[in-house]
Amino acid sequence: MSVAPAAAARSAGAGAVAAPLNRMAIALLSLVGVFISVYLLLHELGVVGTLVCGAGSCETVQASPWAVFLGVPVPAWGVVGYGVLFAASFVGLRPGLAGSRPLGLALVGLGAGAFGFSAYLTGIEAFVIHAWCRWCVASAVVATLVFVFSLAELRRPGSR
Repeated sequence: MSVAPAAAARSAGAGAVAAPLNRMAIALLSLVGVFISVYLLLHELGVVGTLVCGAGSCETVQASPWAVFLGVPVPAWGVVGYGVLFAASFVGLRPGLAGSRPLGLALVGLGAGAFGFSAYLTGIEAFVIHAWCRWCVASAVVATLVFVFSLAELRRPGSR
């Protein structure tokens, strides 16, 4: 006698915690951030010619001395930061880690770091460079949303 597939799936996952929707949102937003950062990094490396910016002064912002942080182009920091956020949130979707409090706190910390760095860079655009890059603003919006979604982790009960 065989067990129906739906019944087998229910019994196999009886103790599993459902994948948190906020982590799914963080994973998706982080991928968007990676794509924005890769585009800007490819421009910095000379692979992409003129940035498609529409409104704004992307070239002015990207050519400024503030486009490098600790000797590394800012878009490279974005690729790494968003990549780490994606990896952490994606791993956090696994049934065994869906309720992980340490991973949740790591997501809050990473989200806060992304938000803080983006706020710093946006301040530089507004008050020092006096120019706006549409891609940088989009990245700042993504980082803000990642941070907002990460705050749900503070309410997650932690047993592991």
